[in-house]
Amino acid sequence: MQQRFLGQSGLRVSALSLGTMSWGTVTDEEQCRELLRDYLAAGGTVLDTAMSYGEGSSEAILGELIGDVVARPEIVLVSKAGIERRKGQRMVDCSRRGLLAGLDASLARLGTDYLDLWLAHTWDPHVPLEETLAALDYAVSSGRVRYAGVSNYAGWQLAKAAQLSAEPLVVNQVEYSLLNRSAEQEVIPAAEDAGIGIMCWGALGRGVLTGKYRGQIPSDSRGASERWAGYVEPYLSGKASRITEALITAAKGLDRGTGELALSWLLDRAAVATAVVGPRNSTQLKTILASNLEPLPEQITEVLDEVSVGAGFELGVGR
Repeated sequence: MQQRFLGQSGLRVSALSLGTMSWGTVTDEEQCRELLRDYLAAGGTVLDTAMSYGEGSSEAILGELIGDVVARPEIVLVSKAGIERRKGQRMVDCSRRGLLAGLDASLARLGTDYLDLWLAHTWDPHVPLEETLAALDYAVSSGRVRYAGVSNYAGWQLAKAAQLSAEPLVVNQVEYSLLNRSAEQEVIPAAEDAGIGIMCWGALGRGVLTGKYRGQIPSDSRGASERWAGYVEPYLSGKASRITEALITAAKGLDRGTGELALSWLLDRAAVATAVVGPRNSTQLKTILASNLEPLPEQITEVLDEVSVGAGFELGVGR
């Protein structure tokens, strides 16, 4: 798998990152073990988690697998703090106290004494930005974090953070795909100006760009579950459906998979370093890993650009 630099930093990341948001909830430990083995065998290096995923269960499972399935130095371990889910309720706390307590808890669950990359999970309007950035800086200077970044920051927020941060920020993780190009309005220009890389979550349009939702919602899919239906629903009608149909047509013409084309398109965009994929099972992951991720023919790129222009602007880049 191709390795790319994250922004202007010296940190190398694989083109595809393995997302673990469903680990410990939808995906059990044995499935997680199989996913991790397959991903590593394909040359992947980046494992993306957060303290809020599964209320800590994602990190806990990763902690069990690291050292067993893979040696710690062989991976780029990414986690985030600032969002907690308590009994299903989303709580944001990007204060110095909240972030550093989250870091301590993440390291304990992961069974490691450092993270390669640690992100403030979201913008917190109730905490001074300087305080959030000071926590990131302290985490790096104390040796518990190698690189720092942010997640779900709008363009003006990213520009301000890049200007104020003592420790250079290397990444902004935001939603970005053919079905949501809102990052192109302000986030991408701000990232390019500051030398910050983009890590894309929702790279397959929350699963919709695989084509599996065409005409119906599969009974075993996230879209059919009470927990995840609201996550998928915004991309099942209107403009999103037209984009998916255009992608399916292009894929047939090239004799390639729809998800494969979606990832190729995304990885060729400005400032994008890595795309996070979150398969729930080994079958889904093997399909993704078999993808040809080389840039698309120029004519196909132009068609996809045209049909998807303005997509997702009403949704924004945050989660």
